Amino acid sequence: MKIDVTYHALLARRMSNLSHLILIALGGLLLVGLKKILDSRSRQKRGPYPPGPKPKFLIGNALDYPMNGAGHHFMEVGAQLQSGLVYLNVLGNHILFINQKSIADDLLEKRAKIYSGRPQLPAALAMGWDTTNVSLMDYGDTWRKHRKVSQQHLNKRKTKSYEPIQQRHLHKMLHRLLHSPEDFWQHSEVLSTAIIMDIMYGYQIDRLDDPANAAALKMLELGLPLVMPGGALMNVLPFLRHLPSWVPGNSSGKAVKECGFWTREMLRIPLEDLAKRMKEGTATYSIVSECWEKKGTADADLEAESVLYGVTWTMYAAAMETTVSSTTCFFYTMVMHPEFQRKAQAEIDKIVGTNRLPTFEDRPSLPYIEAIYREVMRYAPPLNIGLPHASREDDWYDGYFIPKGATIFANLWAMTRDETIYRDANAFNPERFFDEHGELNDDDQVLAYGFGRRVCVGKYVASATLWITIVSILACFNIEKAKDEYGNDIEVNDEYVDLGLTMHKKPFKCRILPRSEGARQLVEDVIVGERK
Repeated sequence: MKIDVTYHALLARRMSNLSHLILIALGGLLLVGLKKILDSRSRQKRGPYPPGPKPKFLIGNALDYPMNGAGHHFMEVGAQLQSGLVYLNVLGNHILFINQKSIADDLLEKRAKIYSGRPQLPAALAMGWDTTNVSLMDYGDTWRKHRKVSQQHLNKRKTKSYEPIQQRHLHKMLHRLLHSPEDFWQHSEVLSTAIIMDIMYGYQIDRLDDPANAAALKMLELGLPLVMPGGALMNVLPFLRHLPSWVPGNSSGKAVKECGFWTREMLRIPLEDLAKRMKEGTATYSIVSECWEKKGTADADLEAESVLYGVTWTMYAAAMETTVSSTTCFFYTMVMHPEFQRKAQAEIDKIVGTNRLPTFEDRPSLPYIEAIYREVMRYAPPLNIGLPHASREDDWYDGYFIPKGATIFANLWAMTRDETIYRDANAFNPERFFDEHGELNDDDQVLAYGFGRRVCVGKYVASATLWITIVSILACFNIEKAKDEYGNDIEVNDEYVDLGLTMHKKPFKCRILPRSEGARQLVEDVIVGERK
């Protein structure tokens, strides 16, 4: 099967399928909606729900959920209602958007025992994601086992041991930018998966059409729309997952089956590659190889090995969607704000100099780079409404009733654009993270990594990867608007593509030029040195 692995093509296909998927699902919702509504009305109402759009007869708020741009939409709805909470009843399904960080802290952090569940989607179960994707697992013993293994390998201390891997792949990216800067988007995509695949399996990815990369892209193209609100009819009619795809109304069945295949391929390819390299004696250190080396010893843990496969799969899939989103956002903001770019480069030149490339040891001494990192993550959080939480029991908050089983979204888009916290929030400005004395302020919680017990376990790896990418590119290159054939600037669009779960910058062109001949030589020399 031929796979188009360009990220631009992936965005286009997912955009074209989005409206169709949601309309199909809405039709199915009507089949069961009346029963759910009547059932809910037959039960005693526990109390007032939080404010929300006025429901319509029978279908409730089914038409109030936008096909895209949910974060921005429900931020505006909350502003109109003058509420930090927005409640919807979609055919008997309770959905709650949290628009204020203080409320997210109260519910998702302080009451994490109640709000650490995940909605269980039949489409995810049918694709096998319930046993492979830690992010989608419901709160319980299985999730705890996966979380424990994740923390063992991805905690702050352990992450430091991965820094040589991150720098090596970043240096490769710098070399690619030097020789084919026009392909910066593709270089960002390769980097986003190369680092995590090396850490997890010792698997080397140097091109976008690598078999493992291609399988992962195909899996995401097919699978992500199916776990979106309204993405698959079987999420409303669970019995459909057990029926053939040709059964009327089960249009998502074929996509689920195909996605399941690519999910297994994504796991198989790097594991078989690692087994081959270990047999040949050429394997480098990786998390999985370390686990395999313990086989047959007193330290062996077969259950932990199985759990580890789910952790590695999750990290791989997450990196593909989020790291590339943040990296391309960085390129975009530097094109649009050369004043911030120049200040950052001045800091690098002062602290690092021009005779070497930056390292992780420089991070505490580069506050302006840290501010740019924070602002990139604030300005365009990859998961703009986060992954959904699920309430595990009835609860009350500020006089409002939140029922057991409600789906809870932390609206990161609204929180990062809260004008009471971030003045002129729609503008990109890293200097908002400095106090009146010119020191970094204490606003160092990156909301994009989530809340409570479901916070992203790979946040230390993700933070390190994005930081070393930002500082290294700024040390070596100037990022400018592209020129047309007459030497005029090509204006850059300011649009983002919202795919429901993730948000990406709409493709654009720019010029990436070495800052000096010395910078060019640094990039060439570091690659030569690492090849020896």
